[in-house]
Amino acid sequence: MPCWGPPSPPRERGWGCMGSFPKEGVQEPQRPSPPNPAAFLAMPGEGPPSGAIPGWACEGPGAGGKNRRVCHAAARLEMGSLWEEFNRLGTEMIVTKAGRRMFPTFQVKLSGLDPSADYVLLMDFVPLDDKRYRYAFHSSSWLVAGRADPAAPGRVHFHPDSPAKGAQWMRQIVSFDKLKLTNNLLDDNGHIILNSMHRYQPRFHVVLVDPRRDSERFAHENFKSFSFPETQFMAVTAYQNHRITQLKIASNPFAKGFRDGEPEPW
Repeated sequence: MPCWGPPSPPRERGWGCMGSFPKEGVQEPQRPSPPNPAAFLAMPGEGPPSGAIPGWACEGPGAGGKNRRVCHAAARLEMGSLWEEFNRLGTEMIVTKAGRRMFPTFQVKLSGLDPSADYVLLMDFVPLDDKRYRYAFHSSSWLVAGRADPAAPGRVHFHPDSPAKGAQWMRQIVSFDKLKLTNNLLDDNGHIILNSMHRYQPRFHVVLVDPRRDSERFAHENFKSFSFPETQFMAVTAYQNHRITQLKIASNPFAKGFRDGEPEPW
C-alpha cells in the first residue's frame, strides 16, 4: 500500500534531500539480490532535486506513493561540518586511472527502516551541469571552459554489505569507504567513471528488496533517494586550489602523499 506518512521532519543540518528515479529495474523475485543497476544510472545533465536545502530531507517529485517500508527512511550525513568546510572552498575529488577513494568519505546514519526487511544501499554520481571547467589560478576560481565532454558510462556502487536487514543498517554508520573514482573509460574494476574538470552530485539510494513475484510492477515504490548539496565536487586529476590541498592534509590521516611525495593510499 502506498505510504504517505507524517510530514517531513523540521529542517536541520545533516539530512539528505529526497529525489526521484526512473521507474524500471528491480531485483529478482523470491531472493534478496540487488536490483537492476539500470534503474539507478545517473541521467546526463540531471542535477539534485530543485529547492534542495543543505543538510535536510525534502520531498521531491515522486515522493508520494512509496512503499511503507521505505517512505519513512531518513539519512543523516556524517562529518557534515567537514563537508561544509570543503564545500565553502569548492570541493575537489581526485580521479585516477587506477581509481582513488573519496575524502571526505561518504558516510550516513540511517533511521526509519523496517528492522526485519532487506535493503540494498547504493550510490551514483550525477553531472551538475553540461559544462567543462578550468581553474584560474590568478583569481583562485573556477571558470567555464566549454561544453561538457561526452558523458562517462553510467555506473552505480553497491555497498558491499548489501543486501542486509534494516536493523543492521540502522545499527551503525554506513560508510562507502570502498568506493573509488576513476577517469578510465575502459575501467573493468567497477569503479565510478567521471570526467575530469566536471562537477558532480553524489546520490544515495535505499532500495527495498521486494519478495513479491510481481515486484517489477512496484519498482517505483520500493526506493528512496537522498542527495546532500554540500557533497558536490569537481573531479580533478590533481588538486587545483591550494586551500583544498591544505585542508585535505590537515583533515585526512591518509594524506601522507602530500607530505613525503609518495602516492596516497586513498
